Amino acid sequence: MFKPLYNYVLLERVEEENKTAGGIIIPDNAKEKPSRGRVIAVGDGAMDGDDRIPMSVHVGDVVLFAKWASSANEVKIDGKDYVLIKETDILGILE
Repeated sequence: MFKPLYNYVLLERVEEENKTAGGIIIPDNAKEKPSRGRVIAVGDGAMDGDDRIPMSVHVGDVVLFAKWASSANEVKIDGKDYVLIKETDILGILE
C-alpha cells in the first residue's frame, strides 16, 4: 500500500448523487468530479522545527476538499484512481 509523507492525504473519491433534490437525473457528461473523498492513508504530519504537527484526519474519514486545490494530484495506484492532497486543502470532515 501507499504511505503519504508529511501532511499529505490519499483520498478515494466518493461519488455524488446523480439526481437533484427535485428528481432531475444528471447525465455523466454534465457531472463535476466529486469534492468528497474517503481517507485511505495519511502521512505522519508536517514538521515544525523539531516537532511534528499531528494530522486532523484519519483513515476512514469522509472529507470535503477544495475542488481547485493547488496541492491536489490525481494518481493511479494498482489500477485505481486516487487524489493525493495536502491536509490544508481539506475543508472539513463529514459526520
